[in-house]
Amino acid sequence: MVRCLVFDIETVPDTSLGARLLGLEGISDEDVARAMSFHQMQERGSDFLPLYQHRVVAIAAAWRSADGFKVWSLGEEDSDEKELIQRFYDGIDRYTPELVSWNGSGFDLPVLHYRALLHGVQSPRYWEMGDEDRSFRYNNYLSRFHWRHIDLMDVLAGFQNRARAPLDAVATMLGFPGKMGMAGNKVWDCFLNDGIRDIRHYCETDVLNTYLVYLRFQYMRGHLDDADLEREYQCVREVLAAADETHLLEFLRVWQS
Repeated sequence: MVRCLVFDIETVPDTSLGARLLGLEGISDEDVARAMSFHQMQERGSDFLPLYQHRVVAIAAAWRSADGFKVWSLGEEDSDEKELIQRFYDGIDRYTPELVSWNGSGFDLPVLHYRALLHGVQSPRYWEMGDEDRSFRYNNYLSRFHWRHIDLMDVLAGFQNRARAPLDAVATMLGFPGKMGMAGNKVWDCFLNDGIRDIRHYCETDVLNTYLVYLRFQYMRGHLDDADLEREYQCVREVLAAADETHLLEFLRVWQS
């Protein structure tokens, strides 16, 4: 069994950086974020912030190995950004898993690169390109067409931007729960209202959807047969059924219905 780590991040505007970039002082984080979005709209015609202006507030992971399956959020609710990012890269350095994401190449990983740079987080295994380990020369985490990181959105679109689809739509198409009341554009408002727990839970349901899509992808590739796929589904169902967290039980309920 290949060690597989499905991951997803949630971010909010880095208002500290935004205030410095825009020369703002003495105003609330909410007003700084509004100014950042307005500035971006004026510059680029979209209010979506540049990736280096995002601050990571949650990282969720789904882990599959020979020991079983689990889903969780890294760190604690009060963990700072550096700790979350350090834990993510420490896992890669320790286990060298196959990384799986939805739009990880286009969003999650570049954000993590900038924030790791900011906080001085090291991860030699992640950045390995074959100098220390020759096996990474032809299969590493950074090259788009390698398999050590599978960005499902990119791969399923045939690496064509115009063919990309949102996770929610693909998960729903396949009979998985998809989004359940929360979405990325609601994270900032939720964060302002002390909703970090809800954000972490939302991030966990995103990695569950991504993992289930990944299983279907592996089935399509011929890496799983019918019995394998059902066994993997059942493994996830059993973990969710044994959970004592409402959002995981609700995910299972919606999936089974």
